[in-house]
Amino acid sequence: MRKAYAAWIIVCLAWGTTYLAIRISLETIPPLLMAGLRYSVAGGVLIAVFKARGEKLPSRRTWPALAVLGILLLGFGNGGVVWAEQAVPSGLTAVLVAVVPFWMAGMEAVRRDGESLTRRRLFGFLVGFCGIVLLVWPELQGGGGRGFLGGVVASQVACAGWALGSAYARRRGRDENVLATAAFEMLFGGIALGMAGLLMNEGPVLSFNARTAGALAYLIVVGAIVGFSAYAYALKHLPVSFVSLYAYVNPVIAVILGTLILKEPFGIRMAVAVAVVLAGMTLVRSSTA
Repeated sequence: MRKAYAAWIIVCLAWGTTYLAIRISLETIPPLLMAGLRYSVAGGVLIAVFKARGEKLPSRRTWPALAVLGILLLGFGNGGVVWAEQAVPSGLTAVLVAVVPFWMAGMEAVRRDGESLTRRRLFGFLVGFCGIVLLVWPELQGGGGRGFLGGVVASQVACAGWALGSAYARRRGRDENVLATAAFEMLFGGIALGMAGLLMNEGPVLSFNARTAGALAYLIVVGAIVGFSAYAYALKHLPVSFVSLYAYVNPVIAVILGTLILKEPFGIRMAVAVAVVLAGMTLVRSSTA
């Protein structure tokens, strides 16, 4: 279990820093192609390493399920995040994505073998929703406009895809090589994101400089190879309710880095809104303890 908890800590630290790296990479790299490169390269590298070491890889019959997981967790999950960060500051994106425990709890509630919704949890949902409204409403009224609203919607699409993929992943067999399956999920998810980017005609505007290439390399190594592999391992060995707590830590790291390095705004209203969102999540999570 120590390895599983260590993996969870790695997830918190690695993914808390990736919001800043995503924001930097988007300076010259279009969102879907950036995410596609990130995960297809990471997945391909891991698969090559496992094959060279002679480790057992997932059989072809499992590829369709791994492709579904890759599309849900990375295509929708990460694709929604990078799309949101085109219009929403990295710190606020992390806060919006931090409501993923709400989505996980909601999806569990509609499953026959899931946990039912209690009054305490419903109240937590309401508190968290109020926090999100407080967070985004002034920007919409003050000129954030459709781009900002689209980013907010994209962040929630990301949460829904991530929650659905996580629920599916935790119910699959535990006899698989977790890291090898994660590598195939990254490869399939990256291919899907890359194809979507090409369909959106992102190719002509793709370019790199030292700053954005470095950010992309960080996303590939730390965010994908290290972070996603650690998440897959933790999800297989720890309760999903505990694993999802990484979403509480990520916004703190992302907001601090975004404010210090990118000089992103973070005023009193935003601080109050973040506190309300986290309070709602605490209520939702405490009702499942």
